[in-house]
Amino acid sequence: MEKMKRIFQSTLSHRNYHPRHRCLSQLAHSHTQSVLKENDDFLIPKMPHFDYTPPPYTGPSAAEISKKRKEYLSPSIVHLFKNPLNLVDGKMQYLYDENGRRYLDAFGGIATVCCGHCHPDVVAAIINQTKRLQHSTVLYLNHAIADFAEALASKLPGDLKVVFFTNSGTEANELALMMARLYTGCHDIISLRNGYHGNAAGTMGATAQSNYKFNTVQIGVHHALNPDQYRGVFGSDGVKYAGDVQEIIDYGTCGRVAGFIAEAIQGVGGILELAPGYLPAVYSSIRKAGGLCIADEVQSGFARTGSHFWGFEAHDVVPDIVTMAKGIGNGIPIGAVVTTPEIAKVLTYRTYFNTFGGNPVCAAGGLAVLRVIEKEKLQQNAFVVGSYLKERLTSLKDKHEIIGDVRGRGLMLGIELVTDRQLKTPAKAEILHLMDQMKELGVLVGKGGFHGNVFRITPPLCFTKEDADFLVDVMDYTLSKM
Repeated sequence: MEKMKRIFQSTLSHRNYHPRHRCLSQLAHSHTQSVLKENDDFLIPKMPHFDYTPPPYTGPSAAEISKKRKEYLSPSIVHLFKNPLNLVDGKMQYLYDENGRRYLDAFGGIATVCCGHCHPDVVAAIINQTKRLQHSTVLYLNHAIADFAEALASKLPGDLKVVFFTNSGTEANELALMMARLYTGCHDIISLRNGYHGNAAGTMGATAQSNYKFNTVQIGVHHALNPDQYRGVFGSDGVKYAGDVQEIIDYGTCGRVAGFIAEAIQGVGGILELAPGYLPAVYSSIRKAGGLCIADEVQSGFARTGSHFWGFEAHDVVPDIVTMAKGIGNGIPIGAVVTTPEIAKVLTYRTYFNTFGGNPVCAAGGLAVLRVIEKEKLQQNAFVVGSYLKERLTSLKDKHEIIGDVRGRGLMLGIELVTDRQLKTPAKAEILHLMDQMKELGVLVGKGGFHGNVFRITPPLCFTKEDADFLVDVMDYTLSKM
């Protein structure tokens, strides 16, 4: 307990950090380990300086909130730690609890916060639009939705320029699946095992993890072999995995399909990047069968992968439909479907309407997000800092046997923990313990994968090399104490 107290005070006392550390110029600095503070018989990683102090919190305590949550909210809602964290403030890549203690956010609200918590430009855009007009519906003209649609379409290749706004990623994927079925006149959809696309009727069918599927009617979806480069039967040979999609078309359908949906990097599935060569081969098979190719960019989109703005671009393919959410609004509830003018026409055959899709406030916030990504060169930052972080995390693999794999790209990274490297036995209990210990040291990470044994590292894109060093040092410290 005394040791934990000293750890708490170490992280609490280092809140000051100059905003220029967000600037890309800092990336040119040579490698520096995060400063280690000597504390009796062990060294504790010291959090980078940050020049911000949150206002005093006067709201209910964590215990009071937990009591209300238990009484009034769905029992399906869970929390990550033994002692639930009550977060009350956020600033860029940092979060603050009810006591003013600072945490490095390496999870980004599940790959959602891209510009940084409470980014001033995004906040200003939301406030200004709210003061002017909060809601009107798309039955009336308003420049906010048109301006955002135009800016969004400019970020996509080819003829992908018609935008449908939604409220979430699940809703975006539901709409994309329906459009594919309407356009092709076919019902069969092919998705990947271990993929996650949402929790509504259609998307639950496309999702292929039993943890996220209820026993409801889910028809017309076939789940193909996952091109998993770590656990898969064909290793990194994407073309061999793609053969399973062709076999599904040949033996599981009438020979024609509505479409194929996949994430370029499976997020909930444990940050699994599809094997090279897979998507080009699959897209070819699907199109020969009359189907449409849907790219689920809910987590990997909006510059997160660093090397590209969209995850699918790393595979040298152009989808027919792209779905997105999370990073699109930096925390605002908004999603979108982007497709071609020809495919978009299918929704004119009946009345399609979305009350809140393209709400002026959300659209204004979304446009501000795009502008911040460009202005602050966050894609380049994600590439440079992400590559640096991945290299440092990979070096831990040589030191700690529990690390089975380090993967991903940019600031969408995964670390799979195993108790046996040969058998690849999932370290389910160990990851929970490590997450709790890292939280005590001031670092918040997520977890995922079918077995729940993968650290998900998806921080705000303003993450710095100093933050990366601190994260790695905390992880190294906690692994060393196991």
